[in-house]
Amino acid sequence: MTTSDDSDNFDHTVEDDAASTGAAADSSDLDEELKKLPRLLRYALLSSKGEEHIQERLVAEINEVCPGLAATSAWIVTQTSAAGLELAAELDRRAVKRDEPALRSLSDCVRVFSLPLPCSAEFFDDYRRVGKALIASFRKVCHDADEDLCAELEEFVFGWAALPACSDLVSRHAGAAAGAARLGPLTAEHRLTAAKVALRRKLKEEEERRKQRDAETASTSELQKPPAPSAPEHSVIVARLSEQQMKNTKLKDVLGPFKSIVNVAMPLVEAPPLHVVRSALLFEFPYAAEVIDFALADLVGRPTVRLSPLLFVGESGGGKSRFARRLGELLGVNVWRTDASRADGAAFGGTDRRWYSAEPCHPFLAVAQGASANPLVIIDEIEKSATRADYGRLWDCLLGFLEPETNSRYPDPALQTNLDLSHVSYVATANSVDPLPSPIRDRFRVVRFPKPTSADLDALLPAIIADLAKERGLDTNWVPPLDGAEHVAAAQSWHGGSVRLLRRIVEAILRDRDANATRN
Repeated sequence: MTTSDDSDNFDHTVEDDAASTGAAADSSDLDEELKKLPRLLRYALLSSKGEEHIQERLVAEINEVCPGLAATSAWIVTQTSAAGLELAAELDRRAVKRDEPALRSLSDCVRVFSLPLPCSAEFFDDYRRVGKALIASFRKVCHDADEDLCAELEEFVFGWAALPACSDLVSRHAGAAAGAARLGPLTAEHRLTAAKVALRRKLKEEEERRKQRDAETASTSELQKPPAPSAPEHSVIVARLSEQQMKNTKLKDVLGPFKSIVNVAMPLVEAPPLHVVRSALLFEFPYAAEVIDFALADLVGRPTVRLSPLLFVGESGGGKSRFARRLGELLGVNVWRTDASRADGAAFGGTDRRWYSAEPCHPFLAVAQGASANPLVIIDEIEKSATRADYGRLWDCLLGFLEPETNSRYPDPALQTNLDLSHVSYVATANSVDPLPSPIRDRFRVVRFPKPTSADLDALLPAIIADLAKERGLDTNWVPPLDGAEHVAAAQSWHGGSVRLLRRIVEAILRDRDANATRN
């Protein structure tokens, strides 16, 4: 008969055997790139790759810092979720007691392999904690790791984030780790396919336009044809003027500030790593993941930045205008903003040279300001544009810039030459599309911009605090997160909706914090 002592010895024998097996597996692993990853990402990647002895590797690491832990033996022997979560809780307790942060990462790794699929709200806090830890770890490595590794990690991280909503897409007998590994590729599959189809279509359209431009150029007389210097790769000549045109006395005053970009190949800003842009936007706009993915999908496979016309529609206060600006800034292009409620077609499209206030069109001004051929032009509150046609409606003027057939040879009234503005991106915002004429709606890709809810409070606070710290000229490390009482005050004052309101609330809380600190 087996006594209690015999059972304990048996458990520790199993634990020791598991630890030695895990250590041997780690020793034989020659993938140095994998070993450099944070522990949680390393085990997530091992799980998604279906490697052997993953649990044993984890036991070996636990035994290094907590040898002979009874909860470790129980987990190895029973292989149940309850035993794993009890081990994770014990590691958390010891992390606090010993002040050893490494134990927390071990407890999160145990949770990854112990949590079942989220079929109920029972383990919500555990899922959320692991999800936040995965995202935080991914942000640390995504800047330096190669693209293939980042893609594998991103699949598991966002597969885990999708578990609560999409667990019905995986086998109900699978654990959370297996479910995350399955959902990750599914979340990207359709977007990648659509992006590839759109890229092939755009390349075909560009080739057709290029052939048409070449044919028109060949038919132009030598006297009228402006000089055609060759443009290096990833650059374009926006404005071409002949020597005869450059000598025109009426043009001198208009041309003065722009001489440096006429007949000059203007560089095209190259597309940055999209996963880096996506992570930064998700940090600031955690409630707008679908909008972020929709906007960035247009850049998949593109060497330079150019977005098809986008129209963000949503209630005021949701952050549409700020999102449009941050999208351009993070993509690295110059951002030019036009307030549609105060603009007209004559100003935006350029004023004729015969007027003393002659000025080129706004997209060309954006090119000149940023010294690049692919700026981002934001048209804010486009539905509020004036409907009177005294000076030309902005809506009518925009059609020439949004249409691929005309924006590559836009006839600027001030310079009186055709401009190649085909690489300029246009993003508009509106509270409603109802006032907009159908030609405008047809040329924009309309995207519904969501408003955050009270559930997004915790996700929004870090970005708002970081932005306020930046405004004050402070390092974010000098502005701690809201404490308990401050968090409660923010939650009681903001119930979702306007991000501007939440920003004002947080700003007031920080001012109150500073005032109290001064008095004390």
